[in-house]
Amino acid sequence: MSQKRNAEVRYLLRLGWPIMVAQLAQNAMGFVDTLMAARAGTEDLAAIALGSSLWLPVFLALAGILMATTPLVAHLVGAGRDSETRLPLQQAFWVAAGLGLLGVIILRNANPVLDLLQLAPGLQHKTQDYLDAISWGFPAFLFYQVMRSYCEGFGKTHPVMRIAVLGVLCNIPLNYVLIFGKLGLPELGGVGCGYATAVVMWIMLSTAVFYLLKSQHFKPLRLFNDWQPPRPEQLLQLLKLGVPIGFSLLIEASMFCVLALMLAPYGETVIAANQITISYTGMIFMIPLSIAMALTIRVGQLVGRGEPVEARHAAQTGILITLFVALFSCSLSLLLARQITGLYTSSEEILTLATTLISIAAVFQFSDALQVSAAGALRGYKDTSIPLVMVFIAYWLVGLPVGYILGFTDWLRPPLIAAGLWYGLLIGLSVGAVLLSNRLARISRQAINATPIVRPAQSL
Repeated sequence: MSQKRNAEVRYLLRLGWPIMVAQLAQNAMGFVDTLMAARAGTEDLAAIALGSSLWLPVFLALAGILMATTPLVAHLVGAGRDSETRLPLQQAFWVAAGLGLLGVIILRNANPVLDLLQLAPGLQHKTQDYLDAISWGFPAFLFYQVMRSYCEGFGKTHPVMRIAVLGVLCNIPLNYVLIFGKLGLPELGGVGCGYATAVVMWIMLSTAVFYLLKSQHFKPLRLFNDWQPPRPEQLLQLLKLGVPIGFSLLIEASMFCVLALMLAPYGETVIAANQITISYTGMIFMIPLSIAMALTIRVGQLVGRGEPVEARHAAQTGILITLFVALFSCSLSLLLARQITGLYTSSEEILTLATTLISIAAVFQFSDALQVSAAGALRGYKDTSIPLVMVFIAYWLVGLPVGYILGFTDWLRPPLIAAGLWYGLLIGLSVGAVLLSNRLARISRQAINATPIVRPAQSL
């Protein structure tokens, strides 16, 4: 490996590992909620599971819009225009305010969706109470997302990691106090998880504000001074870039939700095996996702600096890193599928099915790594609209229909149920990987061709 490639690998890993820790910390909050709610009762655990399946896709979609702040800021930073980054930050806050209000309205009016699930009255009431509770923190989390994306645009990923870890550490005692009614507070059960998460969201926001105000790097920029009203041109730029990101994340998240709903009639064993596979693959996915987010930063800064050749080199290096990670995770999953499943359950039926599903999921690690890293690099180029169409085609026009055919029909072979859906997901991810990697090759080539070549002056 060349010295230049080695340097790029080190830089991307230095950017990416704090992002990975931050992502794992956010996932750990959900794990802690599940673990502690289970001790409060089965109905409380079910309410948390149902509520999370509703609020998380909403959050991903709305937060995805705000993630456009990263490439916007990265381009300015790369061009050496740090002082101009105050404007996109402030304009993103206006967007976050509107999206936060929209999120509160959606979460507080989820009963029509819950009615479709035909839940027991007690469970439905508790699920809506949980969503009401967590809605109090929803605007704070979106404001925090703006600050996180802003810091990442500068390549400052360590503060984001520390704040995420702080969130987990605060979540555990708050859950304990609110779920089980300690320190003189009422016993709220699973609904207490919602209030605890809401409080944590405000703590993370407050910590991020404090960091931006006191950091030696950001303090000179006076980010909260000379506050600008909403500017239509700036808002439109952010939304044009961010809305496709949000919808892409929603498409991916909803795909797994649809898988769970399609398997719901097939009993607890199938549901549990599917959930175990989603949980495991979601954790493994954090590694290539973190490299992809680092690629958005790195490519954005290099393009802003007017170095498209170096930007393409960074994108290629990031893809190589994620494919190497995929090789490791695929091998690990294939060799230890049953042992991994055994960490979740001791049921032989669930073990057998989940082992099969994890073996299928092991193979699509390569496609998943390629598509997510290509998408991350494309965001660095501010290219999000066409990738959204490609993701929609791959997941909803290829992956889901093929999964349905393999899972629930006998058109090609006897129905495979859960395995059929995961084979469909494998095919859909593979299509997405091909489309997005080809798109990245085209966009990086166009960026190079569009950059004027500066030739040394010839002596007379």
